Amino acid sequence: MKKSSLLMLVLSLIFASVLAACGNSGSGGGTAKKGDGDQVTVNVFQFKVEFKQQFEEMAKKYMAEHPNVKINVETVGGGNDYGQALKAKIASKNEPDIFNIGGPEDLKQHASRLADLSDMKSTKAVVDEALLAPVQKDGKTYGIPMNQEGYGLIYNKEIFEKAGVKAEDIKTLDDLEKVAQTIDSKKDELKLSGVFALPAKEKWVLSDHAASMFLAKDFDNDIQKAADAKTLPFTQKDQLKQYLDIQNKYSKQPVASLDYSQQVEELFSTGKVAMIQQGNWAYPTIEGVNPEVAKNVGLIAVPTGSGEATIPVGVANNWAVNKKSDEKVQKAAKEFLDWLYTSDEGKKIVMEDFKFIPAYKDYDTSKIADPLSKEIYKYSEEGKTSAWVFKGYPTGYTDDALGAYLQDYLTGKISFDEAIKKSQDAWEKARK
Repeated sequence: MKKSSLLMLVLSLIFASVLAACGNSGSGGGTAKKGDGDQVTVNVFQFKVEFKQQFEEMAKKYMAEHPNVKINVETVGGGNDYGQALKAKIASKNEPDIFNIGGPEDLKQHASRLADLSDMKSTKAVVDEALLAPVQKDGKTYGIPMNQEGYGLIYNKEIFEKAGVKAEDIKTLDDLEKVAQTIDSKKDELKLSGVFALPAKEKWVLSDHAASMFLAKDFDNDIQKAADAKTLPFTQKDQLKQYLDIQNKYSKQPVASLDYSQQVEELFSTGKVAMIQQGNWAYPTIEGVNPEVAKNVGLIAVPTGSGEATIPVGVANNWAVNKKSDEKVQKAAKEFLDWLYTSDEGKKIVMEDFKFIPAYKDYDTSKIADPLSKEIYKYSEEGKTSAWVFKGYPTGYTDDALGAYLQDYLTGKISFDEAIKKSQDAWEKARK
């Protein structure tokens, strides 16, 4: 080898090692650059499409106040499966520094990259210790709540009034069907496309939300019990069938092609349907499309037949910090999350811009922004809530099993009993 070539090779190796030293010492995606005031980049990979714009605006405010920190935000959600997208992101060797985890299954799956968040200001400020339970193990906390959310049947009060029906009369599934029949009989007069908009294209609507309401009783309203269960009893499968059948019968068709966006934006927000199964996260979209409709929304607790009507309330998702990221990046990530949930400016953003139901102490809950969130908070105060037991489903269960089989039922490919049997078999297989 010529001396000049050898010299060039040595210089190249030195240059490469210098670049590596300036970058990330872990395998997370963020960087911590020396010099330049210790500039730090934190990469956030989050699922909540409903507040993508507001979250990005918040990140800009934070960066303006913290010029040495750059926050990159990537959002994957809606019709895409966040869990699969996160796996792909990790496999790409460009791991996020802040990402979302749901509960016990995610704790197992991502155990090697979850930083202990027990000492964070945010962790200590959580309003109810029970909210942390799904992301705790061996006395340590590995996630902090994004917010509290609840769901049920969002309804248009003006349409109900014109149809001569009352939400408070819906105490059983039979009552729900009677109300649906009455509204359907006046569909032309009310200029409706349907009583409901059932987005059967969205597996999570069918499995995570609809089915979970009728599974909560089987697991004593305990996410951890669902996560530990080897079998799926489904003692309320008949009630789930009735609930889905009512929606399907009186829905805008074909339900198989309806997705979340069409359900919320094109149909409910424009006054073309009277009811949709969704939660308070949909309110900013409704208000953005049609402020007049937004003024007239209410929330009905779905009657599951298991006692007093409750609203399923839980944590939409939790923020986790990647312990494989550079230590300075981890520190910056934790400080960013603490600022969001515990600073005065962050609290204002959480309440007014995100329109969240806060999961943390020292918030002025009288300023909860929208009627759906106020209704959910009222149910929470009264203790009339049920758990989001879908957080204890086996990994991939909604997409690969329950959600897919319920889709097949609604499109006539299999019977309801077949859908449940297949779902039970898939659960047992996953838990062997």
